[in-house]
Amino acid sequence: MTLLLAIVVFSCVFVACQTAPQDQSWTEDVVSYSGFQLWSATPRNKTEREFLLKIRQDYELEVWRESRSDNRPVDLLISPDFQTELKLRLADAQIPYEVKIADMQTEINNENPNITDSGTEFENRFSHKMDWNSYHRVDDIYGYLNYLADTYPRLVQLVSVGSSYEGRPLYVVRISSSSSGTKPAIWIDGGIHAREWISPAVATYIIQQLVEVADNERLLRNVDWYIMPVMNPDGYEYTHVNNRLWRKTRSMTGSRCRGADPNRNFGYQWGGKGTSRDKCSEIYHGSNAFSEPETRAVSNFISGKANQIQVYLTLHSYGQYLLIPWGYAVEYPADYNEMRDLAKAAASKFRRYKYTVGNSADLLYPAAGGSDDWAKSIGIKYSYTVELADTGRHGFILPASFIQPVCEDFFPALEVFVDKVATIKV
Repeated sequence: MTLLLAIVVFSCVFVACQTAPQDQSWTEDVVSYSGFQLWSATPRNKTEREFLLKIRQDYELEVWRESRSDNRPVDLLISPDFQTELKLRLADAQIPYEVKIADMQTEINNENPNITDSGTEFENRFSHKMDWNSYHRVDDIYGYLNYLADTYPRLVQLVSVGSSYEGRPLYVVRISSSSSGTKPAIWIDGGIHAREWISPAVATYIIQQLVEVADNERLLRNVDWYIMPVMNPDGYEYTHVNNRLWRKTRSMTGSRCRGADPNRNFGYQWGGKGTSRDKCSEIYHGSNAFSEPETRAVSNFISGKANQIQVYLTLHSYGQYLLIPWGYAVEYPADYNEMRDLAKAAASKFRRYKYTVGNSADLLYPAAGGSDDWAKSIGIKYSYTVELADTGRHGFILPASFIQPVCEDFFPALEVFVDKVATIKV
């Protein structure tokens, strides 16, 4: 099968993607991205946007970052097989581009350099391996969650809401200063898309701050928390072992291609725009809504607490957006202005990274079956997708040195949601 190209996206959440560099989802071989380059092309008008769209179709490009307007970059991961040809085509069309990453495999190799040393140091000191200087695999994350549940039993409850396709537990951390369950709650999830490593890192950092930092006790006084750091543990583990840029779940589909896009698999407007019936597509929506055990388990758990949960935050990368439903089409909920005002108040807390606030389908592109749309549809008023850093320099391969700055910048925004939720009676 031909090596595919990838177009690198702001929001891997909503973008339509194909497979890169070669669909090896049916093998256990390690996928190499040696020689692949990350290009950023900037169309200046409709004609140039249409030209880039044709290139995507001609070369079966995987999309990482879309452009719906003029002078907004489209990021492209280019196979070495096609680099010479595409340079000529872009030059003939006079479309400007720059090479962001000269060799993707080198970038991957350098992304997470300190994992062994830092994990061993923390295990020796704290009976777990978690830190926020490196990206950690599923066992490290789950080990940390169990450590917190054992160490802070009056504050932390570790709930298994089901199992993944490959049998891994699907853990939700409940953090509460009371056992009654009568306080309004905030839900946060990470790791829906396997390759977005910064997402579970931020989710676990939030857990650590809420549980282990006494100065944050105020954030627990009137609000409960449900945090799921890795919604797609099979895919996430696969990115650490086999294919760093894997996106989907790892379920069997009846074809040589495995997995569905879990963020096209939720049961609101399922199968609509921005999804695919092609089982090899990066945006394959699954055989039916909630076909994936991961999305089914999460939806069952959240549905049982929909009256309590007042804020739904799903963490993705990249692009630096706070995105508001609806995502299935350029449609706005009746309370859109109120949702936008709260999101802008949260975004105003960011100091290091600037986030854009707006409707997801309008800012980016329509994508049906998303988790935030579904959460909104069952009555969770403040439902948002967060696209974390960066804006394209590294894309999904954000170096581990960025983890701490991204986490520290994001955490203060949660106070805005806490202050809003604390006023709601459940």
